[in-house]
Amino acid sequence: MPFSAVNPGSTDITPISFHPVLWIAAAAVFAVIILQSLIYLRAIRKAAPAANLTDGQVTSSVRRGGIAAIGPSLAVALVAISLLPLFSTPAVLTRIGLVGSAAFDVAAAGLAAQSQGAGLGGPSYTQKVFAIGFAAMTLGGLVWMVTALILTPILAKGDKRLRNVNPAVMTVVPGAAILAAFFTLAFAETTKSGTHIVTVLASAAVMGLCLAAAKYFKKPWLREWGLGIAILVSLAVAYFLTAK
Repeated sequence: MPFSAVNPGSTDITPISFHPVLWIAAAAVFAVIILQSLIYLRAIRKAAPAANLTDGQVTSSVRRGGIAAIGPSLAVALVAISLLPLFSTPAVLTRIGLVGSAAFDVAAAGLAAQSQGAGLGGPSYTQKVFAIGFAAMTLGGLVWMVTALILTPILAKGDKRLRNVNPAVMTVVPGAAILAAFFTLAFAETTKSGTHIVTVLASAAVMGLCLAAAKYFKKPWLREWGLGIAILVSLAVAYFLTAK
């Protein structure tokens, strides 16, 4: 790609968002993911005899895990598609390949863009703003992973002590924390417009129905696919509410 195509003031972000360096970074991330998966599979097979598991049982478990992962992966794929117009393919692949959150990524990039007096998308979204926004997302993800690396052993010790005192505490606290985090994100959307309120309520209702159906019909896959189904339905609801 010619260097002359990179112009910080241009609103055409394609030359920089599809830059070869970003493609290389995305490929490197997925190479690491594949390597990690192979290492884990090898470790599972080595540990299987100690757990009285046969090769057939291990293969069956891995296959079932792969199938169960399709549902949650559908939600990730839909989020990635929604981010493509803003960040393009290499950046999105890099971010979803790492531990990250679409809500955090968009918020970080939005704040970075606002610091330049611009917004995500639109006439003020230049190559410079894209680069700053993507840098903010990347640095946030880096701190996220480093923090997890440092705090995980510390929290593991605390988890062990709390379980010795009251095992029920560590059953309730993680669930409550996740529920509070997602409730905060969802509630923030309801303040924007009536369409946002209806969309949030529709997605919550669909998720509730999936969980109830999974329990009533004894179909665990409905629980795994619930998020993806809720996202699809909420997208359809938002489309019909905003279509002219």
